[in-house]
Amino acid sequence: MNPVKLNETLVLIPARLASTRLPGKPLADICGAPMIVQVARRAAESAVGRVVVAVDHRDIHDAVVAGGFEAIMTRPDHQSGSDRIFEALQACDPDRQASVVINVQGDLPTIDAATIRAALDPLADPAVDIATLTTEILDEHEKSNPHVVKVVGSPVGENRLRALYFTRATAPYGNGPLYHHIGLYAYRRAALERFVTLPPSTLERRESLEQLRALEAGMRIDAAIVDTVPLGVDTPADLEKARAILAKTAI
Repeated sequence: MNPVKLNETLVLIPARLASTRLPGKPLADICGAPMIVQVARRAAESAVGRVVVAVDHRDIHDAVVAGGFEAIMTRPDHQSGSDRIFEALQACDPDRQASVVINVQGDLPTIDAATIRAALDPLADPAVDIATLTTEILDEHEKSNPHVVKVVGSPVGENRLRALYFTRATAPYGNGPLYHHIGLYAYRRAALERFVTLPPSTLERRESLEQLRALEAGMRIDAAIVDTVPLGVDTPADLEKARAILAKTAI
């Protein structure tokens, strides 16, 4: 297995202004900086490669640049973050220097840098097309919560699963751990290029889970097992939690 070279890795952070539960979410202030800038800082702290934010609005673009990071304008009508980062990839790396793309969601302002780095680990295996993250579910309520996506997989080494399925149901059946999927992905460039050309698949539509499109097309996804789920900011209450977390780390 050959480790991924950091100078061949590009971190892309998709950010869109529209949000039903938290309007203007990327620009929400967290400890003196817009949330999207805090996410870019966490990505930079991971030191895995160049960081670019893919945005759909000039206000976000200007906030990112003012925060000292690179931003790329993308179309406002993309249906998914993967489509947005693919457009950004073509624009910011036309010479194809990056062989790996990490998609970090733009609403993870408190994510640990080590968690981002962990997404690269499965790509040391050349058979893996896409890498992602997961953690064992310890809260009994989460096991039956359809908003908590589960990874059904087979262990393929220490702290790693080969994903066989993703589901909102409680699975697999029987005794043993259940795993909470964390929606951060590291794509081989060729895998991302293939993925965005595929039409939505049958199981993807049924479960409303985009990653099933890749599995149904025969692509291999492995998940690195990490300790915790990073806080995703979707509501005003989440925003307050993120502010409290970063306020403590700033002390």
